[in-house]
Amino acid sequence: MRHLCPAILLPAAPLQSEGTNALDNLCPQVEALTSATHSTLLDSLDEEYASTEFKLKAYESLGGAVRIPTECYDDLGLPSEDPRWEIEYKLHDYLESRFPKVHATLQRTKVNTYALVYEWKGTDDSVKPLLLAAHLDVVPVNPATYDDWIRPPYSGYFDGEWIWGRGSCDDKPGVIGSLTAIEALLERGFVPSRTVLLAFGIDEERGGPTGAKAIGEYLLETYGRNSIAMIVDEGGGYSDMSGTVFASPAVAEKGYLDVRMDVLTPGGHSSRPPKHTGIGILADLITELEANPHEPELVRGRTYHQGLACRAKYDTSFPGSLKKLVEQSQTSDEKLQELGERLLDFDPMFYALSGTTQAIDLVGGGVKVNALPEAVWAVANHRIADYSSPAELMVRFTDITAPIAAKHNMTLDSFGKIIGSDKPSWGTIRLSDAFGGALEPAPVTPTTGSKPYELLSGTILSTLQTSLRTDDLPTSAVVSPGLSTDVTEMIISDGMHDPDTRHYWNLTKHIFRYGHRGAADGYNGAHTINEAIRAEGFLEQIRFFTRIILNADQTELLE
Repeated sequence: MRHLCPAILLPAAPLQSEGTNALDNLCPQVEALTSATHSTLLDSLDEEYASTEFKLKAYESLGGAVRIPTECYDDLGLPSEDPRWEIEYKLHDYLESRFPKVHATLQRTKVNTYALVYEWKGTDDSVKPLLLAAHLDVVPVNPATYDDWIRPPYSGYFDGEWIWGRGSCDDKPGVIGSLTAIEALLERGFVPSRTVLLAFGIDEERGGPTGAKAIGEYLLETYGRNSIAMIVDEGGGYSDMSGTVFASPAVAEKGYLDVRMDVLTPGGHSSRPPKHTGIGILADLITELEANPHEPELVRGRTYHQGLACRAKYDTSFPGSLKKLVEQSQTSDEKLQELGERLLDFDPMFYALSGTTQAIDLVGGGVKVNALPEAVWAVANHRIADYSSPAELMVRFTDITAPIAAKHNMTLDSFGKIIGSDKPSWGTIRLSDAFGGALEPAPVTPTTGSKPYELLSGTILSTLQTSLRTDDLPTSAVVSPGLSTDVTEMIISDGMHDPDTRHYWNLTKHIFRYGHRGAADGYNGAHTINEAIRAEGFLEQIRFFTRIILNADQTELLE
């Protein structure tokens, strides 16, 4: 059955005067930004970055980090108890040897044993620090896939075009790129007026409960609430769309909830089964959930809708009929509804970007073929729309589950609350937060009219327009706000997963998830076989970190 796409109707934009295109006032752009104070230094550094000597050293710096397998497991214990953390010490030592000026100049603090915070003290205490975030950990490589890799998964091998290995894309370029930029600035004698902080988590791949959480608490205690001018973490990148480069820093982030479903029933011998075993009841529940998926909802003025306006205005390949609908949707509720319905066919990512997603990813139960299962379970993973909440999702989940529980004469324990009849039942269906990781959608970072967003946008544009790449990437570029979904893409470009910034919300409202990696610069994406980064793309990340540090220095665009 085809589902229609509802639209959430927020107040319409003011009506345009006759003859005015509604898109004219949408997706405003800024000029490319290069610090006038540091322009000579930037030119000199770009000349150095273009040299073969610098490139090979930088590529090997990343390759060496990749060769240290800092794998992150979901069941890691405390740093004081689990020896699997100790590989981080090896990476610490490597960073210290590879970036001697950084470690001689910046103050390094080890947080919760293995996470790292660097402070590059500025000369002006009246301005807030800039924070660049990344993470040291990587997703484990499945040993069964080793033979499927073109190069060994921890080789760090540079073949003249690609740097190979787990972590080459996610997220050791963020660590090595920022350190390389600072090392180069220190070699030129640069002293910042604005303090620069680096925050490197150690378990981002499981949500940061040991690393970023401790870093957030340390930074809050050390610097205070709302003490950071802006945070730049991994996330969005840029891609060529019909001759125009679209860069997409994520300014919003979906929420998160894993719902565990436990079905508890009496055991017994399989020769005398009930009409439905616990596995059958669980299957009935899963079937009902998948028969009632969350519908995507187009919301006027939210991040995805803003991104559509940017595409309609600047993407020459964007269909004219959709462009007209995007324009009309700014003021018309009817056209907003129609646009949402059209996007179901036009944009493969519309479902993931504009609604809560649901995926049944884990299931278990049963211990022997001739024993009725007494406890079976499944886990449904949800990425919650930026206009919804975990509480709203729990209510909906309960509403779908309750009829199944009644049908099978089961007690429903929904997130600690008994639902329905309290009469004796045959068993229990229990719903719970599977791992205690429920997360509200992130606060939306201010964009249009926000000075930090203007600084980031101007820096992205200047980095793109002065690129050292040897390919044919267009110089025409647009910055469009993106949404972090923890799937494989964002509105425009390749996106990553929920970054560590969830633990930094109290430090600033200006959080940007943007790593300046081109969509074509990943050989096969992250978290899969043949992870590799195009070396020239990594060089551009180093240039971006250099420019964001210098542009943030001595500027009125940041507090």
